[in-house]
Amino acid sequence: MPVSYFLVLSALLFSVGVYGVLARQNAVLVLLSVELMLNATNINLVAFSAFFQEAGVAGQVFALFVIAVAAAEVGIGLAIVILIFRNRQSVDVDEMSLMKW
Repeated sequence: MPVSYFLVLSALLFSVGVYGVLARQNAVLVLLSVELMLNATNINLVAFSAFFQEAGVAGQVFALFVIAVAAAEVGIGLAIVILIFRNRQSVDVDEMSLMKW
C-alpha cells in the first residue's frame, strides 16, 4: 500500500481531533480529542518508519514513547477532571475558572 493512504488517514484523524479540542465543552471529550491527535501522530511515525526501512525501527520506538506519554496524560487529565467535578459538579470547560485570580 502507498504511504499516502496512511497520511490521509492520519490527517483526517488529526483534523477530527483538532475540531474536538476547539469545539467541545466537555473536558472528557477534549481529552479524547487529544488522544485522537496523538494516535494520528503514531500512524505517521509508523508509516514513515515502514516507508524508510533502512532507517531502522526509530518510528516504532517513537510511537511507543508517544503511547506512554498519552497513557500518563490520560491518567493525570482524568484525575484533574474528577477533582474539578467533585468541586464544581460540572466538567464544562467554560466553567473551569478555578485557577483564575
